[in-house]
Parts: sequence; C-alpha cells; structure tokens
Amino acid sequence: MSSADLTKKPADVAAMFDRVSRRYDMTNAMLSGGNAALWRVATVKAVNPRPGERILDLAAGTGTSSEALARSGARVVAADFSKGMLAVGRARLKDESRVEFVFADALALPFGDEEFDAVTISFGLRNVADPHRALAEMYRVAKPGARIVICEFSKPPIAPVRAAYFAYLDRVMPVVSRLASSNAPAYGYLGDSIKAWADQTTLAAWMREAGFRQVRYRNLTGGIVALHRGVKPAAGVWASE
Repeated sequence: MSSADLTKKPADVAAMFDRVSRRYDMTNAMLSGGNAALWRVATVKAVNPRPGERILDLAAGTGTSSEALARSGARVVAADFSKGMLAVGRARLKDESRVEFVFADALALPFGDEEFDAVTISFGLRNVADPHRALAEMYRVAKPGARIVICEFSKPPIAPVRAAYFAYLDRVMPVVSRLASSNAPAYGYLGDSIKAWADQTTLAAWMREAGFRQVRYRNLTGGIVALHRGVKPAAGVWASE
C-alpha cells in the first residue's frame, strides 16, 4: 500500500498493519514525541470504564488501550482486522484475562445488537473504507445509554500550528519512520490519510447522523488529535444535544 493509495481497501490496510505490528508501539511513541501515552490516558478517562462493564475497543492493535481500560475491572474486547497486530497483542497480554482479542472488521462487527456498555476506537476510524458504516455498526452493538469515544488525528484550528504540523508530516515523519519502523512506506500513508481526514466538526456531525447524542469534542495537543464523545440514547428516549 503506497503513501498515495487512500482507497483503504480492507485487505491492503490490514496487510500494511500486519507488516508494522512488531515495532508498532515503539514507532508510535517516537513519532508522537511521547504524546501517544497522554492521548491514551485522556481516552481512558473519557470512556470512564467501570468494574464489570463490557467494553469494545475497536482498532485495538496490540492492545495497549485495551490493557489500560481493563485496569478498571472492565472486560474488554480488543477487536482489530490485522492478524499481525492481534498476534503481538495476545502474546503481550497472555496473562490478562480481562482482555479478549477478536478478529473483526469495523464495517461488519461479529457481535450482536446492544452488547457493550461503551465502544471506543483510537486512530482507526480514519483507516476504514466507510466511516459512516463503521459508526452505524458501533451504534448497533452499543447498549442504550452506552458511551462512545473516538480518539483520532484531526486538524489544528490555529493556522500556524496546522501549517507546522503538516510540515512535520511531510518532512520529519518520513525520516523518523525510516529509522524506527519496519515498514516506512506505511507511515507515508499515515501522513497522507491524516491530511485527508475530516475535521472536528465534521466528525461530530457524522456521529450525530449515526444516532449518537450529547456529542462533544475537545482538542488534544493543539488539535493534532481530537477526542470525540457521545451517548447512545436510552431506549425510548431521544436525548437532547
């Protein structure tokens, strides 16, 4: 999958992540300047996992976010469509009984209706071929009253910050990825996909269209990342914004 290929064919995207799975977490830490851990903390806080809850962590990769969610006592399904990522995650968390790794396509989730108390996806919605369908699937598997949390790269609202960030994506990240990653071209795709992705208000609108209510977002790291939250209305209730 080349840096210019943003068609996001599921098999191609999965193969790309398979190839970077072994060094994925280390490379992410380097490319984010250590911010990846801070974004994960903010995401877990937004999900607000509780003991006994069942939480779906989509695009879970090697399970770093799933592990953090499970510390609350929640049971976490770590779902991903990269078998390489899942293999690394299963090996890394083989002693964590509260995390279950499941091969799953976000466009056709292998779960029943209204199974989860919370659904979250970090840096994965951008990679699916049809984000609207993925949001509809997330809505379907969420229980009435369930929380949805989406952590995703976004557009810094301040023009100089946005320009500096896009310059980093174009010039600095390719150099770092060649040094740190087992598949540097995959990170060329990463930069291109970030620049082509929806901004904060657009993603919020998509969430509302999917049926979620009380949709809000806040920027992290100057808007490089945005954390979107919403709620599936309780049965028979149309929650106000």
